[in-house]
Amino acid sequence: MFRFVVSPDGVLIPDLAGKLPGRGIWLSASRDVIEGANGARSGGSRSDGMPPAETSPNGISGPKGISGGAKGRELRRAIARAARGPVQVPSDLPGVLETALIRRIGDLLGLARRAGQAVAGFEKARDWMRTHPVGLVLQAADGSAAERARFRSAVPAMVPVLDPLTGTELGHVMGHETVVHVALAPGRLAGSIAIEAGRLAGIRAAPPAENVPGLAPPGLATGRETAAINNMTGTNG
Repeated sequence: MFRFVVSPDGVLIPDLAGKLPGRGIWLSASRDVIEGANGARSGGSRSDGMPPAETSPNGISGPKGISGGAKGRELRRAIARAARGPVQVPSDLPGVLETALIRRIGDLLGLARRAGQAVAGFEKARDWMRTHPVGLVLQAADGSAAERARFRSAVPAMVPVLDPLTGTELGHVMGHETVVHVALAPGRLAGSIAIEAGRLAGIRAAPPAENVPGLAPPGLATGRETAAINNMTGTNG
């Protein structure tokens, strides 16, 4: 989920690190929900202060069984109620979040590199995985499918393999022109990168048309989702 706060002048501000002061407003990391929040489906960007159709204790859920435009209006009303007043939502909220998430993933990966917890390159990363525990593997989203598959054959089955960044973006962080493969040690940095990559994937992809049994509905997230990622990356201890 994404945490937002409202600035003194009434603008909705993303708080990816969860550290900004103020009353938190939580939205699911789903493109459908985020587009509803900024009116991409219903032609508006300002909340009107009406009561929501449905809210959750730690977030806001779009109402069920109604059209996309109506869902967006109800969601913006929920935001206004949570903020206790009108809220101005950025006109391109999905784009703002995507840019911020790419930057945050790069910052976290840079910390992992400087801490000696990340190794880049096909041979170097594979050799490193033979002698070190691995908590996460990143691959360039635009890398060769065949090369990515060949590298994955050496990755332990329980290790997440994600592709949130391009080869150029990975290369910029890892000190090369381009990078396709990065192996990270288990720990909080790997766990944080996995969580941010999951949120990025959520706002890039369209959600399924219907809810899948056992999964949270649009607008909600369960603690199990975060716990599962943390277990795989060693963040839970």
